[in-house]
Amino acid sequence: MVMKKPAKPKRTAPRTSRPLPDDACPACGTLMTETRGRRSLPVNGEQVSVPSVKYLRCPKCDEIMLRFQDARRLHEDAIAIYRKQHGLLSADEIRAIRERFSLKQADLAQLLHLGGNTVSRWESGRNVQTASMDILLRLIRDLPGSIDYLRKHAA
Repeated sequence: MVMKKPAKPKRTAPRTSRPLPDDACPACGTLMTETRGRRSLPVNGEQVSVPSVKYLRCPKCDEIMLRFQDARRLHEDAIAIYRKQHGLLSADEIRAIRERFSLKQADLAQLLHLGGNTVSRWESGRNVQTASMDILLRLIRDLPGSIDYLRKHAA
């Protein structure tokens, strides 16, 4: 029986790929151009159109890419438009209700039986309240004694 030596692994030339510039298309590598235009984003299952969004577009393959800060702005603008379209309280109005009663965000969340960061997300424009939570917030704002009722029964 003849024993063969194990084959040596083949050596391949190391790849010398260069990193793409930040404004290069991830699909084809072409430099993208900054553009403004209408983009849509789903909010609570509904497509919301934001009229003036800054984004990068590839002139070669039409790939679209948003920078982090532009994507964040698109999200915040879509939520603000959604709130306005549905007649919901704005982030500033929610903050004003909370501050009127000298509540911390966590205190209001506890009174409404919400997660600890929910009120923070509403006030920062990262999330939108449901219609039923909006009504409850308006009751707190508009009906004297409603906050005392919640304090008594929120346990």
